[in-house]
Amino acid sequence: MKFSRIGFVPIAVLALIISCKGGKKFDSSERLAAIIDSTYNFKPFDREEYPLGNYDESVYRQEAEFAEKQLAKLASITAEDLSETQQISLALLKFKLQNQVDEYAYQTYLNPIQSDQGFHLNLNYRVKPILNHEGAKEYLNLLNAIPRFTEQHLVLLRKGLEKGISQPKVIFDGYESTYDEHIVDDYTQSSFFRPFDNLPDLMDGAQKDSVLLAAKSAIEKSVVPSFKKIKAFFEEEYIPNTREVIGVSQTPNGSEFYQNRINYYTTTDEYTADDIHNIGLKEVARIKAEMEKIIEKVGFNGSFQEFLTFLRTDERFYAKTGDDLLKEARDIAKRIDAELPKYFITLPRKPYGVKKVPDAIAPKYTGGRYSGSSSATQPGYYLVNTYKLGSRPLYVLPSLTAHEAVPGHHLQGALNQELGDSIPDFRKRLYLSAYGEGWALYTEFLGNDMGIYTTPYEEFGKLTYEMWRACRLVVDTGIHAKRWSKQQVLDYMLSNTALSEHEVNTETDRYIAWPGQAISYKMGEIRIRELRKKAEDALGADFDIRKFHEVILEQGTVTLPILERRVNKYITSSKKKI
Repeated sequence: MKFSRIGFVPIAVLALIISCKGGKKFDSSERLAAIIDSTYNFKPFDREEYPLGNYDESVYRQEAEFAEKQLAKLASITAEDLSETQQISLALLKFKLQNQVDEYAYQTYLNPIQSDQGFHLNLNYRVKPILNHEGAKEYLNLLNAIPRFTEQHLVLLRKGLEKGISQPKVIFDGYESTYDEHIVDDYTQSSFFRPFDNLPDLMDGAQKDSVLLAAKSAIEKSVVPSFKKIKAFFEEEYIPNTREVIGVSQTPNGSEFYQNRINYYTTTDEYTADDIHNIGLKEVARIKAEMEKIIEKVGFNGSFQEFLTFLRTDERFYAKTGDDLLKEARDIAKRIDAELPKYFITLPRKPYGVKKVPDAIAPKYTGGRYSGSSSATQPGYYLVNTYKLGSRPLYVLPSLTAHEAVPGHHLQGALNQELGDSIPDFRKRLYLSAYGEGWALYTEFLGNDMGIYTTPYEEFGKLTYEMWRACRLVVDTGIHAKRWSKQQVLDYMLSNTALSEHEVNTETDRYIAWPGQAISYKMGEIRIRELRKKAEDALGADFDIRKFHEVILEQGTVTLPILERRVNKYITSSKKKI
């Protein structure tokens, strides 16, 4: 009889073992890996031919049909035969593919714009430094692809307009800023020309001359004409003819679609719009009681509304210049950096920078946002909006910094990219708002432990940011399920938060344009805080905040039900060691 060299097990015996449960485990694992591989190698178009992507409607159809086929294959895999990491990969792939099928069914691709995001706005993020001659050619190809990219999206938007799948007219006040900035007479004044201002020394004189000549042609013949076409489309076709009602439930299949978005953005099927609305009302009442204590603490003589007016109008709470605001944000960021080892076992290798929001998008942009990078040569960036300084209070800056930079989005996002080899690449790029935004909002609460709030006003700023996210539960469901008007939303936000009128207006437009996304922050944070309290109560003095955070972060982005199972397992295993 021949023997295997693996522990001298006879081949016949080894075959018998493989045919049993261990064999099923191996088979399920291999099948899952093969499905993941085929899913992320699916190419419905030649990406070299479309540097900015192919947005023909047929591509969306092909992707949805492929997703349905992959879901059918995944249904045959038994989760119990997989390791925990593989079970998570299976669940996340199903979740992602199902959303792709759902979005196609609801034709969301016919509505590729929002108040502060969208197909043409996203081009601003493609302006990156040129590192070599090859990089210059790639960037030029991108610029010359803008006309086809634009035309494909205008085709989709026209079809959406015909079907009633569009954005409401009310969000387009000031929308001209999203395209007028790029309509220039002098090509050197285009923001798309900036990478050519500092071409690398690695390029010789002839290469630089050739690249600069091509850049002039690309901006004059591709970029500027495309933005002129975008301007004409929105001002002559889209805005005059789009819908008046603001709630998505008032559009075709809108109520069903909104419930689908609630399920997606909470990563569960546990909640209705009424559930979330009521949770929001309770959270608003709880947080307001805490805010009243701060008002009493600082000795303010006046009503809650008068205190909010004081915060919105007193000059001490606002930076004098954009550079001053950026310096303050950088100072807070570095102070938080020093606290991280006390609260985290694993820290990311990738650094982050702090810079202002690009001028072209600042007027309709939120107060700050994180912009990650998958490039090995580029950091992540915490973007701070320096537009209208009178609407950017300093007392909320510690909360904003914790949320967008560390220990919020940058820390979590960078760790996600740096997950080990046992976790497939698609999970390293995965983003789910309930987890990502829930974590970032939780870190504002964690800031209490870290000591980042140094004055009562900064403590109030933290509470007003939490109140802001609690109000979102009320107003998002108000808009999309209860037919609230925009003015109702503005009044509710202004009466319960210390946000400026400008920021409340831009945020309200965002909630109108993006049904369901705004609820993900608070719903995710509530779950993480509940899980932390559960672990603290169960483990008592043996609770370790660093280990708890490791459990939350070490598998990367997950759904809330997966996160709950992981924390329950952590509690059980920790108890056994006590």
